[in-house]
Amino acid sequence: MKELMRTNDLVLISAVEAMLKSEEFNYFIADQFTSAAEGSLGFLPRRIMVPEDEFDQARLMLTEAGLEDALT
Repeated sequence: MKELMRTNDLVLISAVEAMLKSEEFNYFIADQFTSAAEGSLGFLPRRIMVPEDEFDQARLMLTEAGLEDALT
């Protein structure tokens, strides 16, 4: 798995998750439990991970959607 994005923005995470799901990408949201355990204060970002063989395609899709500034 390779990190596609790291953010505290729950709305952005939800939007990216919906896009990845609609295009049938495999993905994993890392650090969800840690972020929830810290009390949802928002200082621990969540990471959106995709398999290495899907990374370039997922990155291209998000770039075309105008989200290139949010990518790692």
